[in-house]
Amino acid sequence: MIISVNPVTGKILQKYEQYSQHEVNQILENAKIAQEGWQLTAFDERRNLFEKLSNHLTENEQHFAELITSEMGKPLRESKAEVRKCSWVCRYYAENAESFIRDELIKTEATESFVSFAPLGTILAIMPWNFPFWQVFRFAAPALMGGNSAILKHASNVTECALAIESSFKEAGFPKDLFRTLILSSHDMQGVIENDTISAVTLTGSERAGSEVASTAGSMIKKTVLELGGSDPFIVLNDANLQECIPTAITARFLNTGQSCIAAKRFIVEESILDEFTNGILERVQKLVVGDPMDENTDIGPLARPDLVDELHYQIRESELQGAKILLGGKKFDRSGYFYEPTIITGVTPEMTVFSEETFGPVFVIIPVKSADEAIQLANDSQFGLGASLWTSDIKKAKEMAKKIQAGAVFINEMVKSDPRLPFGGIKKSGFGRELSHYGIKEFQNIKTVWVK
Repeated sequence: MIISVNPVTGKILQKYEQYSQHEVNQILENAKIAQEGWQLTAFDERRNLFEKLSNHLTENEQHFAELITSEMGKPLRESKAEVRKCSWVCRYYAENAESFIRDELIKTEATESFVSFAPLGTILAIMPWNFPFWQVFRFAAPALMGGNSAILKHASNVTECALAIESSFKEAGFPKDLFRTLILSSHDMQGVIENDTISAVTLTGSERAGSEVASTAGSMIKKTVLELGGSDPFIVLNDANLQECIPTAITARFLNTGQSCIAAKRFIVEESILDEFTNGILERVQKLVVGDPMDENTDIGPLARPDLVDELHYQIRESELQGAKILLGGKKFDRSGYFYEPTIITGVTPEMTVFSEETFGPVFVIIPVKSADEAIQLANDSQFGLGASLWTSDIKKAKEMAKKIQAGAVFINEMVKSDPRLPFGGIKKSGFGRELSHYGIKEFQNIKTVWVK
């Protein structure tokens, strides 16, 4: 039985029967057949359907946003923004996919030589709960515009979101088996990955889940794209514009109640501006509104599950014992639901738990450094390498520093964010492969050399 729970109340929203092995096999086979026809469709037809899907998302923004918020607790205004971003990525690939995978002519001694692109087949997407619509559409738009079919295994606590996404593809007029959802436990996914109908796998999730999925797929010689955890540094040098930096830092950490792989998690600040930065953060965090995420005025909602609250609290308590100072918060709320106080921790050093582990929740970790060189050293002192934010008025210096930061993306004087026009992904234990831009659509293409004499 798959159960969806409202994180505000802790009450069950819905129960779902898992699909039988026969149902799973039939869905996989039907997706394979649908893909064989879909890859022959003209780009104009694919473009038309994705434009309809984009419009469908826009027209039903309120409904989908409320669904997201009810299942995983994201503040409603952020859920609306998530749906709008999904509409954007659909339209972006509708407009650009054809040019991204057009034959590339390459001059050689041949009469003609070129690179062509062909879909791999049916792609299995194992997706997380924290951005239950965006993570799916971020994968699905390039994959399907590139001629593949898609099978979604969503996080169990956002099953209604998964079914709504499947329904959206049908409403827009896509072939009925081109995009399908599996209602299954994570423990049942090995057989799905190994099934001959699955050509490749993409996963967004934890390091542990990524390792298990990549291991199974690798044993079958199937390609994987992994977007895993992050402990993104947010470096603030002494010449940073703090009037812009501080409010951005608040958003970068507390968006989605801090439950984001690319959230800023380690705020590395030069000592000469440490007090000014810390006081500015404290003033703003104290004003954050914690409450019902359906209320448009709420800034901080609940965490998605009770175990996430317990894990975050453990990390904070451990770090306090290791010498960190809790400037604000650091406690669970005495109320129903999975709420945790917005927390600020100062005096953090690399041996502390909140530095070395990914923190998934509303905790703001401040780390003092003496120089820009030390800031880079600490930024790179992590098993993760997803994104990094760097704040300074010296852009030339920032560009040189960006080359030294070990991450899949570096944003200068801005928070890290995903954008359909730019490649997204990490290095080290943050995963491998890229999503979005022309790089993302090519991950699930057979990049084929054709040589003619």
